[in-house]
Amino acid sequence: MNFYVNEIVQDKSTEKSYRVLWIDPDNIILYTLDLNNDKAFPEKTLVSELTEAIVIGDWIKIKNDSYIPRVSQEYEQKHYDIRDKAWNIIRELVNEEPAIYEKKHRSKLIKSTCDKHDVSYPTVRKYLYKYWSRGKTIDALLPDYKNSGGKGRERKVGSIKRGRPPKYGIEGINVDESTKKIFRLALEKYYLTSKQNRLTDAYKFMLKDFYAENINYEMGVERVILKDKNTIPTLTQFKYWYQKEYNAPEVLKARKGEKRFNKDHRAVLSTSLSEVFGPGSRYQIDATIGDVYLVSEVNRNWIIGRPVVYLVMDVFSRMAVGMYVGLEGPSWAGAMMALTNVVVDKKAYCAEYGIEINEDDWPSHHLPEILLADKGEFEGYNVERLVRAFNLHVENAASYRADWKGIVEKQFDLIQKRVKPMLPGYIDVDFQERGARDYRLDAKLTLKEFTQILIKQILQYNTQHYLKSYMRDKDLVADDVQPIPIELWNWGIQNRTGKLRVFPEEFVKLQLLPRGIATVNHKGIQFKGISYSCEKALKEAWFENARMKGSWKIKLAYDSRNMSHVYVVDDSLGYFEECYMLDVSKRYEVLSLDEITYWKQEEKRLEKEQNHRQLQKDIDYITDVETIIKQAEKAKKSQQDKSLSKAEQVGAIRANRKEEKERQRKIESKPIIEKESKSTEVVQFPQTVAEKDFKRPNVREFLKRRKEDKDE
Repeated sequence: MNFYVNEIVQDKSTEKSYRVLWIDPDNIILYTLDLNNDKAFPEKTLVSELTEAIVIGDWIKIKNDSYIPRVSQEYEQKHYDIRDKAWNIIRELVNEEPAIYEKKHRSKLIKSTCDKHDVSYPTVRKYLYKYWSRGKTIDALLPDYKNSGGKGRERKVGSIKRGRPPKYGIEGINVDESTKKIFRLALEKYYLTSKQNRLTDAYKFMLKDFYAENINYEMGVERVILKDKNTIPTLTQFKYWYQKEYNAPEVLKARKGEKRFNKDHRAVLSTSLSEVFGPGSRYQIDATIGDVYLVSEVNRNWIIGRPVVYLVMDVFSRMAVGMYVGLEGPSWAGAMMALTNVVVDKKAYCAEYGIEINEDDWPSHHLPEILLADKGEFEGYNVERLVRAFNLHVENAASYRADWKGIVEKQFDLIQKRVKPMLPGYIDVDFQERGARDYRLDAKLTLKEFTQILIKQILQYNTQHYLKSYMRDKDLVADDVQPIPIELWNWGIQNRTGKLRVFPEEFVKLQLLPRGIATVNHKGIQFKGISYSCEKALKEAWFENARMKGSWKIKLAYDSRNMSHVYVVDDSLGYFEECYMLDVSKRYEVLSLDEITYWKQEEKRLEKEQNHRQLQKDIDYITDVETIIKQAEKAKKSQQDKSLSKAEQVGAIRANRKEEKERQRKIESKPIIEKESKSTEVVQFPQTVAEKDFKRPNVREFLKRRKEDKDE
């Protein structure tokens, strides 16, 4: 049985839960922390004892981790400042593993930190407990009072002055929308510039421009007279709204420039560590555009272009631990899909593509300690999400240095060589040369089928591929471990664990899946032209309320590879609920967002073509009608009797109608079967019954006969 950093185990007899903080590389001891006691410190435990306790059922592993904070957009900048301040205090301490877990070393380290940062011993101890108990991430240090008071809602502006009573008799004003507009103009004109003025200077310039009561001239010099002190905003109000509306990256980029911000002021997200001790020490991620053209699963006559393939590789074992195949990217969204795949249950993932495997065939479902990525997708502010949520160190390879990610680059090369002889639509070296075959016309595989091929290839690589150039160290040689990815991984799990991180799959999806805005109306949850519903919507009568009160917007997370389900997200509550397709959208089930988008575009194109054909028919109809009318007008003119007066013409309508009706009856009363010739002989049958008039009586005659029958 294996244990992983961040796992939660529980003593069934006391119902106390403990988090695994650190595991000895030799897998002999580990340290745990009591999650039910905020005064607790790490405890040393033998791995064998904990294993035995779980085997006999006295202890259990807990999958749902409710202690990891769900970061919300409702946090204000001051909360992040508090977090960063706490992190700066303990960042060196928490890296002193395992010394920080031992009491004799911990006391010295904490005292040294207290002296260095001028903080108290209980404060450092509180920060350490929060960091350890809440998943060993930076966001664990966020304050717990984000939901106190009005939950970030602004107070309505009224006649009564908001805020605490004035100390020195200056009432001031309430900041309304017009005042905030002035604040923004002043900040952008005087503070968010390369001149790097002080905030107090920007405030003074604002007063001069917008709060002048009068202007006097003394000796030819303009003197601005400010309004009364109780009718102008204070410097404190100006600072408050500045801090509320502008974050650090915006300010630094505006004042110091983009290049200098990236060089000197961006968050330090990478590390210079290059040591690879075991599985999870470092993963490499990269993307490439596949050299094959694919067709749509909806209609194989639609060529959808070349796929984007993402691979995530473990450096120690060379095992492929995650993948993504789609039409997204190379981009941040595609990279997040690949990282999401890293933590999913691979058995369930393969089953989605009709491939059955055992859990031992692809056992990776962990995040690493360090992620080496490309400079493109993983450079910038977005990557801070990974740092905050998972305390994941991200290294960006330098431009034009693909050799820094040699492992994953080599795997791409293997993929291209292995699939080339078999794939229809594969691009050869003569692609786009004059006279070369257009390989796009050979496309036959769908995105799903191509993904199936790559999954099978990765499974074969992980379990069978012999790494000729892998340099085994003495431990691997001593244990006779073959340089095959799955064997290296399994050996590392048993002998060099401690670097892998486990997080709940739903939590990872919540953090990494791309987000979008959906509309709730009386027909369902509308997203990307697809209709969804969920249990929460039905229980709370969302659709009935939308029909009565009007539609509204909600936030969704979605997996673009399969749009059968999306997820309602509420960051403030850590809420995450699955939505399913309604019957009206079932035709899109199991399809990717790209295929659905292509399908809709094709339908619009066909609709446009049909509209043009219909327009042509309408024009033809108008032309035909006008021709008929012209002929009728010509005929009327040639036959018109000018001797008849208007009264005579109108007065003859009834007679004319009767005559026309008789004429029409004669025309329409033609026999169904025409006589073949005049020489046809008619045979007369003897009449045994007196001839009667068998004409169909009209209603008046019918009623008359009926009355006579009654009288008789």
